[in-house]
Amino acid sequence: MTNEPKDKPKSLPLACKKHVFIALGWMFFGLGLIGAFLPVMPTVLFMVLALWAFANGSEDLHNWLYNHPRFGPALQRWDKHRVIPMHAKIAAIGGMVLSLVYVIAFSAAPPVAKFAATAFITFGAVYVITKPSREPISETEN
Repeated sequence: MTNEPKDKPKSLPLACKKHVFIALGWMFFGLGLIGAFLPVMPTVLFMVLALWAFANGSEDLHNWLYNHPRFGPALQRWDKHRVIPMHAKIAAIGGMVLSLVYVIAFSAAPPVAKFAATAFITFGAVYVITKPSREPISETEN
């Protein structure tokens, strides 16, 4: 018999959590890699998620992705200034509009689902639009 309270939640061992985060990081990285070649899949979103997962699972993998020659600069701009480049905004909003048109015009979804899709897509679009498109000009560059 142990002295631990019976209602204490059981947590995964730290090593197991790290492996789960590393696996999630590789999954998100793979999805982001697919997004680099398919215009309908986001790249940076999945790379940001991969960076988060790697940060929780492996400092080495986090540093590797953060400083990656192809994906690192966009991740660093997001990390430092929450920048979403204009071409990414256009692609994101375009994809949202196409998805919403499909759901509203061509799907058999019930009205409440169409309303929910409209609300979520509108929220996502506002979020994307309100982020800066470029890094701020630093005082030393003037």
